Amino acid sequence: MNRFSASIAEQIWDMKYRLRAADGTPLDATVEDTWRRVARDLASVEADPAAWEGRFHAALEDFRFLPAGRIMAGAGTGRSVTLFNCFVMGTIPDSMGGIFDALKEAALTMQQGGGIGYDFSTIRPKGAEVKGVAADASGPLSFMDVWDAMCRTIMSAGSRRGAMMATMRCDHPDIEDFIAAKRDSARLRMFNLSVLVTDAFMEALKADADWPLVFGGKVYRTIRARDLWDRIMRATYDYAEPGVIFIDRINRMNNLGYVEEISATNPCGEQPLPPYGACLLGSINLARLVQDPFGPEAALDLDALEELVTTAVRMMDNVVDASRFPLPQQAAEAQAKRRIGLGVTGLADALMMVGLRYGAPEAAEATRQWMHRIARAAYLASVGLAKEKGAFPLFDAEAYLSSGFMQKMDPDVREAVRAHGIRNALLTSVAPTGTISLYAGNVSSGIEPVFAHSYTRKVLQKDGTRTEEEVVDYAARLWRDRMGDAPFPDWFVDAQTLSPLDHVAMQAAAQDWVDSSISKTINCPEDISFEAFKDVYVAAWDQGCKGCTTYRPNEVTGSVLSVDKPAEAPAPALLDKPMDRPVSLVGATYKLKFPGSEHAIYITVNDIEEGGRRRPFEVFINSKNMEHYAWTVALTRMISAVFRRGGDVSFVVEELKAVFDPRGGAWMEGRYVPSILAAIGGVIERHMIAIGFLSGEGAGLKADPQATGARVPAGPSCPACGTPGMRMIEGCMTCPSCGHSRCG
Repeated sequence: MNRFSASIAEQIWDMKYRLRAADGTPLDATVEDTWRRVARDLASVEADPAAWEGRFHAALEDFRFLPAGRIMAGAGTGRSVTLFNCFVMGTIPDSMGGIFDALKEAALTMQQGGGIGYDFSTIRPKGAEVKGVAADASGPLSFMDVWDAMCRTIMSAGSRRGAMMATMRCDHPDIEDFIAAKRDSARLRMFNLSVLVTDAFMEALKADADWPLVFGGKVYRTIRARDLWDRIMRATYDYAEPGVIFIDRINRMNNLGYVEEISATNPCGEQPLPPYGACLLGSINLARLVQDPFGPEAALDLDALEELVTTAVRMMDNVVDASRFPLPQQAAEAQAKRRIGLGVTGLADALMMVGLRYGAPEAAEATRQWMHRIARAAYLASVGLAKEKGAFPLFDAEAYLSSGFMQKMDPDVREAVRAHGIRNALLTSVAPTGTISLYAGNVSSGIEPVFAHSYTRKVLQKDGTRTEEEVVDYAARLWRDRMGDAPFPDWFVDAQTLSPLDHVAMQAAAQDWVDSSISKTINCPEDISFEAFKDVYVAAWDQGCKGCTTYRPNEVTGSVLSVDKPAEAPAPALLDKPMDRPVSLVGATYKLKFPGSEHAIYITVNDIEEGGRRRPFEVFINSKNMEHYAWTVALTRMISAVFRRGGDVSFVVEELKAVFDPRGGAWMEGRYVPSILAAIGGVIERHMIAIGFLSGEGAGLKADPQATGARVPAGPSCPACGTPGMRMIEGCMTCPSCGHSRCG
């Protein structure tokens, strides 16, 4: 199967991209069949399909051009799925009917496999007057809870569960609640959050000025800009969200600023889009284009790069015509502007192959030059398509050429655009490539550094057992093949050894020649000071980035960069057998009345004293409703069995709180609770806080320490394969074991 022999690559292809019949019978016998299927479908919209199918197939061969997962999985299948990865949905009206119409559109889009982004700044703040109904508004956060519950119930096409991005302007009166929303680890779990930061806010920050919070022309209150900035920074420092989007810079640099206003992005942030905008993604695999890797003549083959970019632009332009769309508004938007997002993957590997250290000035400059060549080739290819097929319908030469990005484009490219038009309004983006990078032989992802040169992966076998295999980075494997046991040179760095400012420098270098944006995570060490952490965001602003997303190991999302380590204050040892029950115990009984349920549920939690500290020992759950009898008895027995084994059993709370009911949850005490089980988890959590077992809400373990084999989890567990250790890559949690990603 060509070079397609690595176990993880084959498994990802088989699971995510291989075409199967309805009964599961494989229709793609090999990965070459998949490439032929995609090439044939994208060539089908050409006037002479036979003339292009072979060229498209050649671009896909050897994993040189990697269309995004939706294209690989959906093209040529005849299924009613979109080939576009993500969408920004329509502007949310500030009315109950309009809000729920928008929710319906979101559900229909996610049903066909698209991730979505929304700006919630258009919804009036909590407590604002709702005229005509004598009520106060519940605010945008309450409706975000509804969106979150909807997303949990919709399984996207294939094996992908939907992802969402929520943005809010930095001057919205509810911005402080938005910033703090993820402090509760069970809330808004299906959303990525980002604050839309304006130029005016950054000026106020640097001047230490006041900042008004405004909606509908009314100033609700005024705060110091620095105080709001510190709130954003503290939240991100503590639990990795929200990200920051420099929205005025995005609009100023937008080629289409004359016909659209952007206020949201797709879920991972690489595509700032207008209402109903769609992101069409694909990546050039730079790791496959290096000549004489590690040798004296090592260099990126720029001629091959330009030829591949030219073919990739044509393929992606054809996707606009070949794809289905969940909504007619999305089809109209895509066809009017023909926006594509051609990016790269394998950058860090390519840099290592030519002897450059990721993050060093020389590597940043090489990245800038390579991205410039890609942008230039892409724009000239699109001009060529315009000469052949026509410019995008909303093209206006003078307005288009006046954008900030086109102002710095090469003069000959500008003249070509002026003379012939351009087929695609925007052409470049750097998207998350976690899964397709693994599929392509574990090349480094996007423009991220290599996370680890090798790691051990546990593989679930058909008989339920797990085996271990070593997963080696593409460049590291190539080094071993060519250099044997020679040690890695000093430019073989990884994400755990780089400084945050190295990341910023690389993102800024790439952004120079990317007309959309970049999905990238700036990994920060756990012990970075808060002041140094804030400097990362200021550096991203000063160096011209369009946004900034960081990840620092934290108690809410788990550790990503650090390996398992002993806790400073070890929890009591887990027991091999349950503790004996004393004759009498101290406890409390709680009454829970879940909306829509006829009878209350009574929850009794009894405690035992251990080392001078109370801890939960058993639970009894009862109700008059006999429909609940079987599961309340089962829950009583299971939770009590866990509690009686000792140790830190707070993970039970988080597991219960994460359970959602497909029929919908309910509002309780001003908060959306996704199910009765989640409500029971909340009761047990409040009891644990009351007895001092937990320090506060959301402070429990996120995984069973006995199951993971570690006191401090190495990262969240993967929802697809259950393996702990998901890591943040390009703004998206990704599993290194099975390749599952919330964003693709």
